[in-house]
Amino acid sequence: MSSGLRLLLDLGPLAVFFIAYRLGGLMAATAALIVATLLSLAVTYLKERKVAVMPLVTAVAVLIFGGLTLILQDELFIKMKPTFVNLLFAAVLLGGLACGRPLLRYLLEHAVHLTDQGWRILSLRWGVFFLFLAGLNELIWRSFSTEFWVNFKVFGMLTLTLLFTFAQVPLIQRHLVRQPAERQDP
Repeated sequence: MSSGLRLLLDLGPLAVFFIAYRLGGLMAATAALIVATLLSLAVTYLKERKVAVMPLVTAVAVLIFGGLTLILQDELFIKMKPTFVNLLFAAVLLGGLACGRPLLRYLLEHAVHLTDQGWRILSLRWGVFFLFLAGLNELIWRSFSTEFWVNFKVFGMLTLTLLFTFAQVPLIQRHLVRQPAERQDP
């Protein structure tokens, strides 16, 4: 799948959520998010014949928390969804480390090869970062208006995640396992 389509499928539901919120409020945005998320998963599956774990978990959470939001007409549930997803990711990563298994390796080893210590440190950092995002989401939705929370959810969390990701580059470079160049016969 092209990187442009991948980016659209990853960020499209978030953009749909934001636009629908501006046009029709949180309930309309929640309904639009559910549809956009399911559409994104369907296109991903049709293109790749598989769906990665993180988008699948996020989609299930969108369906559950979004569904509860719409059925009960209570915005509390959609606001709690990022907290739940981030806590789940943190628990998986930190729990894996507690069992001696840096689980981030299994998600990313096809893209990058790190030393065992590199995987442990990266998994720990991401686990703690997910805890931070969960706590920050709780603080924001409990302390500020829904409009502020929507802006934070769409722009703040994305920006923090991108900054955190880029901040991991030095660690990755330090612990990168360099593959020997393949020898070409003359």
